[in-house]
Amino acid sequence: MANTKELRVRIKSVNSTLQLTKAMGLVASSKIRRANEGMYKAREYVKSLEKSVSLLTSSPDCLKSPYMRQGETQRTKIIVIAGDRGLAGGYNANVFRLCAQFLDAEFIPIGKRACERFSKPVVSSEKYYFKDANDLAEKLCNDFVENKFDRLGIIYTKYISVMSAEPQIKWILPFEKGDSSDATVVFEPDHLTVLNSVAREYVAGMLISYIRESFASEVAARRMAMDSAGKNAKQMIEDLSLEYNRARQGAITQEITEIVAGSGN
Repeated sequence: MANTKELRVRIKSVNSTLQLTKAMGLVASSKIRRANEGMYKAREYVKSLEKSVSLLTSSPDCLKSPYMRQGETQRTKIIVIAGDRGLAGGYNANVFRLCAQFLDAEFIPIGKRACERFSKPVVSSEKYYFKDANDLAEKLCNDFVENKFDRLGIIYTKYISVMSAEPQIKWILPFEKGDSSDATVVFEPDHLTVLNSVAREYVAGMLISYIRESFASEVAARRMAMDSAGKNAKQMIEDLSLEYNRARQGAITQEITEIVAGSGN
């Protein structure tokens, strides 16, 4: 059994950890509302983009677009979105587990943890803005048109609820032929020209949307992880306090016994 001094030190240490988890949990909770607002706005934007692209690609003329080229070699690039920090449960680990299914792909990491994983310059996911997404989308679209790769995907974490999120991959390029048509929508000067013009904005919009969704998932995962850590810390303090009281009582009993035995002599 540990002595009372060691138990006091452990209780103090666990209590300090408990205060830290509470603080981190409060920070995560304060970010959840803003993260969710950004995510829902980005979702609406992406829905509009996807609808427009589906209408465009449903036209036979758009089969001539370089963005609908189907490569034979399947040289793949994948944008990987992870978090800037840890202590978020399995959030980052689940993303990297999905990455392991695409061993032949070239990865473009976003988020400090992803950049560390793939030994790339650090790019923050929390402070990633539309201009950054637009610049990357322009480079990727140009490379795709120049036949430098055949397929582009984004690995992100889909937000389901505060308690649930799921890593997924979304294939962005090449565009698939749309199955929707609306005779009331007229594109000028023609479908093909408009599709080639909006390709970069589409890729940038999808990227920024999935970054917002991943960030919302990360914040929720961190809050849940801190809540769980806080509960575990409280339980440890209760167990250690009980052990401390037993040790203290045992020490007192032993001292009384020694005093009584000494007085009998």
